[in-house]
Amino acid sequence: MTILLSDNVISSLGFTTEENYRNVKQGICGLRLFKNRYHLPEPFMASEIDEVRLNEAFAQVYDDYLDIAENDYRGFACMDEIKACNYNVRYTKLEKACIVSIAEALKRTPIILGKDKIQFILSTTKGNVFLLDETERGKYKQQQLYLMRSAEIISNFFGGLNELYVVSNACVSGASALIAAKRELMSKSVKYVIVTGVDMLSKFVVSGFQSFKALSTEPCKPFDVDRAGLNIGEAVSTMILTERRADECQNGDIELTAGAMRNDANHISGPSRMGEGSYLALKNILRGVDPDEIGFVCAHGTATPYNDEMESVALTRAGLKDVPVNSLKGYFGHTLGAAGVLESVISVQALKEGTILKTGGCNAPGVTYPLDIVRENRETTKRRFVKMLSGFGGCNTALLFTQLKK
Repeated sequence: MTILLSDNVISSLGFTTEENYRNVKQGICGLRLFKNRYHLPEPFMASEIDEVRLNEAFAQVYDDYLDIAENDYRGFACMDEIKACNYNVRYTKLEKACIVSIAEALKRTPIILGKDKIQFILSTTKGNVFLLDETERGKYKQQQLYLMRSAEIISNFFGGLNELYVVSNACVSGASALIAAKRELMSKSVKYVIVTGVDMLSKFVVSGFQSFKALSTEPCKPFDVDRAGLNIGEAVSTMILTERRADECQNGDIELTAGAMRNDANHISGPSRMGEGSYLALKNILRGVDPDEIGFVCAHGTATPYNDEMESVALTRAGLKDVPVNSLKGYFGHTLGAAGVLESVISVQALKEGTILKTGGCNAPGVTYPLDIVRENRETTKRRFVKMLSGFGGCNTALLFTQLKK
């Protein structure tokens, strides 16, 4: 059984899972309007991590791990590398955020770095794509533009995790990485898997979505009749997983029960109108599961006309039209490669508390196939939830999480 050991979220709403969850539950939105950012002519609504606070958090983690490396070296960090580099120069914002997130998640695990066999999976759609800008190139090593190099830098900080790779599969990257983690653990090739999903704002990303006319200048409205586009979000989130036998699990443990990826190859950017790939992924993870066991579905819910409509079709076809549905994009925006991990972590917190979080921004549901869109926080006693994601190129994923009862 694939069990969640620990997690962390860093976003515009906070630097811990608990802080982020508390703010979402209170209905606090982390989005704001940016004007003249990146010298783009059009304003855009987005969320952004507080860089001052991030630098302070990274400096603390940096000092803590340097002390460990000097006084009790057990593979925690590459001491010579850490001594030789200044954190403001060597590490990009993305890399610093990942390091802080992983360090925070590791605090609540029995993992011994340098001893336990650990797989590190980095989920991101664009990584340090901002380094394509000539004005930024002199501040960092050009190799940091490559996703695998960023993964190596992050891994090396912790002494070089045993194995690492990158999952970059459009907006389903985070969920795809979690599925990959489950497979690694089931193969028994590693004892733990650290999955970190991350993406940051950049001119490349924002202008790209603007070219699709997909961005809203107001906070997004998932599943709302007046939805007018998505918001980009900046975040990093980490989940640490391990494999246990059923008799080793504890009451209340969270299991990643199933995960599926399906590609309908409908269009380079537009989803299948019949939600084919999403439906097939849902059908796969729900084999042998009564829909009445599902407490809620955390949908992709980007607030674009086609995505929300497609998900309403897929959920209806999968027999989930009466299950409460929410979207978290109205709090964080669309965090791209972080979305699958971040939204799973927040949903896990909600499941543990017996809460179904409301869909921020949805006032009047407006999709062809009516769904039970959650517009106020609710209580639930059920122990399962489904997480859905979809992305460019027709890729779709679905995850099933279960809170164990013994």
